[in-house]
Amino acid sequence: MLLEGKTLAATIRQSLPERAEAVRRKLGRALKLYAYGNADDYAAYVYLHKEVQAAQKLGVETKVFPLSADMDAAAFLEMLTSASKDPAVDAILIARPLPAQLAACGYERVLAPEKDIDGMSCANMGNLFLCKTWQEVEQLPGFVPCTARAVVRLLQYHHIPLEGVEAAVIGRSPTVGRPLAHLLTCQNATVKICHTKTQDLKHSLAGAQLICCAAGKAGLLRADMVCGGSTVIDIATNLSPDGALCGDADSAALLAKGCKVSPVPGGVGPVTLACLLENIILSGERKI
Repeated sequence: MLLEGKTLAATIRQSLPERAEAVRRKLGRALKLYAYGNADDYAAYVYLHKEVQAAQKLGVETKVFPLSADMDAAAFLEMLTSASKDPAVDAILIARPLPAQLAACGYERVLAPEKDIDGMSCANMGNLFLCKTWQEVEQLPGFVPCTARAVVRLLQYHHIPLEGVEAAVIGRSPTVGRPLAHLLTCQNATVKICHTKTQDLKHSLAGAQLICCAAGKAGLLRADMVCGGSTVIDIATNLSPDGALCGDADSAALLAKGCKVSPVPGGVGPVTLACLLENIILSGERKI
């Protein structure tokens, strides 16, 4: 069974134009998004522009700031600090991966949590990890990382039970793996985190009823590593040897084994974008 995300994404996005227009009327201006991305990373920068174009279709005013490997970290922090304090800027998006010196400069500390629509600021991430239950997550005043939230929404949409489930997350990044593992825990799943230093991945996945892959390595998850009937959420986006988009999992073999699998593309990706757009509108609604 394919756990497609396009239908859910369309459902989330259906009300956004009306909500964006209501915010525009009440604010007396269009919502404004500032987006920052690594111009040296072609694929990531192209995807950032797709996100920005989607926001523009909702009437959001946007400005993209290209970052580079020779950019001074202090200048980057000054840009973010200025945007965080500017009352005319409603939402801030930072596309990753960033150049190394910018990724390590502590930008998460200067991001205004109410504008941090991908939930990466210290305040938003800290508040998330203080949550124990899903009700507490839903009541957070800030934002949750969009990809992690999209995975849970996709599982809920397809009526995949989470309470009491043995789950494994492959990947421990602060953007996907760790927040996703915590969200699943808040849904009362029992979660194991695997990563590049996991010595025997097949052994670690034994018995897992839900596996979420976010390692970024094509062909990593084989059918012989997964129990028949398990659910596999493939979050990664890779290029296959023939140049096609693919995830971490061998989807065809997993489907043949009776697993439920989210496709790449068309699974988590569209839902992540819908969540991001929803957060832009929500930043304005909360300001009102």
